[in-house]
Amino acid sequence: MRFLVLMAEEDHFARWDAADEAARQAVVECFTAFDAAVNERGSIVAGEALAPPSEARTVQPGPGRAVTDGPYAETVEQTGGFYLVDLPSHEVAVEVAALLPPAYTVEVRPVVDVVFD
Repeated sequence: MRFLVLMAEEDHFARWDAADEAARQAVVECFTAFDAAVNERGSIVAGEALAPPSEARTVQPGPGRAVTDGPYAETVEQTGGFYLVDLPSHEVAVEVAALLPPAYTVEVRPVVDVVFD
């Protein structure tokens, strides 16, 4: 089963820039533990960090599809990265997601296979 693991955090870039080497190493160790746990149970299909929300462009719904600068959501937390993983169950996906850095809010969502005729 494939799952999208979305990671959201309040101003990740400022937090990272302000972190000392020990704090940065702790974050790297969390990602390393997550990668190892996924690879023991399944595989990482894809994963990327995202540019800051200020770089986003949002295509609005409705006639004309207006494009606005910045993210759509007016929230403090913004999605900073994602993994697409292939794991045996939702429970395992949640278990390994808990290994990601604790500053992130992590959403684990099953991927729906859509077939277009």
